[in-house]
Amino acid sequence: MHAPANPSTSGVIPNPFARPKTNKELYEFLWKQVLRVCTYTIILAVAAIFVPIIWKGVPVVFKTSAPFVNTDFLTKLPETLHVLEDKQGNKYETDPKGSDVIKAKLGDNLRSEKTISYSGGGILGPIVGTVLLVAFCIVIALFLGISSAVYLSEYAKHGRFIEIVRLAILNLSGVPSVVFGLFGLGIFVLSAPVFTDVPLDRSLLVIPLGFTKLSFQGWDASVLSGSFTLAFVILPVIITASEECLRAVPQGFRETSLALGATRWQTIWKSVLPFAMPGILTSSILGIARAAGETAPIMFTAALAFKDKLPWQGDAGAMGVFTESVQALPYHIYTIAARIPQSEYSERAQYGSVFVFLVIVLAFATASVLLRRKLRAKYKW
Repeated sequence: MHAPANPSTSGVIPNPFARPKTNKELYEFLWKQVLRVCTYTIILAVAAIFVPIIWKGVPVVFKTSAPFVNTDFLTKLPETLHVLEDKQGNKYETDPKGSDVIKAKLGDNLRSEKTISYSGGGILGPIVGTVLLVAFCIVIALFLGISSAVYLSEYAKHGRFIEIVRLAILNLSGVPSVVFGLFGLGIFVLSAPVFTDVPLDRSLLVIPLGFTKLSFQGWDASVLSGSFTLAFVILPVIITASEECLRAVPQGFRETSLALGATRWQTIWKSVLPFAMPGILTSSILGIARAAGETAPIMFTAALAFKDKLPWQGDAGAMGVFTESVQALPYHIYTIAARIPQSEYSERAQYGSVFVFLVIVLAFATASVLLRRKLRAKYKW
């Protein structure tokens, strides 16, 4: 058995350059620890938010037996949950139709009954509404945002006016979302133009076209109104990021294309946009997360607390995906978290809805990341 090594007898020579830390080094060390604590505090805060959601949401969505997924929660519309208790303490959870049957069977054995709004059934309506709003919003925002960025980067002449336009776009990102909601209410819900033979009385302007009329009467609260409003919420981020990505494409690409006889638009379409697209899609990921989570804008323009039909099941048929108002997960979560009395049943629906909401946002972001990686692998310089 060897004796413990003794620095004084082990033959190890002390570092002759070692010296005590100076005050400057000690100051640097303290600041490093402060920055480390700040970083870990952020991680702990994020964990404190997401761990309870996953811990309490997963059991609502998944089951331990086949088919291992709570299909009722994902495929039913929200309902009022009825909880009945008999005199032996047994509890029965059911929908409004089932409560009448159970009450008839229990008779005098019924001890109590309570109802919890929006906590029964499932969340199919909010899932469909959220997917429609985010999908249309991203399409609209990318089209408008990239178009604006291409103009500012490739066509606009540098000057004071363009700098003011850029500053105005940048400042839009700091506008509260509720203001965007009021903007969407005024522009898209009440004033947007529609083609109709019978204009409404509240129409702001009617222009006869011969075969029909163009009436500025708005699109009402609908998927289209909500999508356009959400698109304007995320447009500043997409325009700014897209312009930076376009500027990052080497100028030689443009000069080579123009020297070969291509027009300015052909140069942008073939030699600039494809190489900037991976970065533009990165900005769309941030936009997806914000658009999906916004509640205030869709409260004014698209979302309802309760709707007993999916968008395409109304009188408008398939066009209902554009013209019908919908439920949305952010508004549904707000309703069951803040507008109804809290109980174990409402909490269960709340955590399940938040977990599904995070999965949907993650799915959109993952699709955007995969598309970005595919384009980045295709276009390199």
